[in-house]
Amino acid sequence: MGAGHIDPNKALDPGLIYDANSEDYINLLCALNFTAKQIQTITRSTSYDCKYPSLDLNYPSFIAYFNTNNTKSDSTTVQEFQRTVTNIGDENSIYIAKLTTFDGLKVSVSPDRLEFSKKYEKKSYKLRIEGPGLMNGSVHGSLTWIDSSGKYSVRSPIVATNLIP
Repeated sequence: MGAGHIDPNKALDPGLIYDANSEDYINLLCALNFTAKQIQTITRSTSYDCKYPSLDLNYPSFIAYFNTNNTKSDSTTVQEFQRTVTNIGDENSIYIAKLTTFDGLKVSVSPDRLEFSKKYEKKSYKLRIEGPGLMNGSVHGSLTWIDSSGKYSVRSPIVATNLIP
């Protein structure tokens, strides 16, 4: 799931970035239950560690699956994601979170304000999606971090959908 069309000029100066290294991707493969042979094929290495498997890759998009193990129509499911962004924009930047509305879901971000005093500083936030245990269809929206000067706007798409059995 992408975050939009590429603007080459803005891509050179995006403001915030989501870093992910090779270990993060290996942890994702481990969490997805890839076999040792599959991981070796992808990484071209036999030296990897599956001690910390995680489905929560530090990526600028979010997908929340509902109906995973729920059979009660009155139940609520909560999914939380943690992300870390690095300021590669201006020093002394303040970014404010803006969420689109989501039909039938409660979506929140904490903190909803990120203050960076210097370049390459890192800050983390949590995105929380709460919805019905038995959700029908898909809901799309986004989280956009907008800096106070108006120079940067960093958009992350969000999808909540049912998991087809």
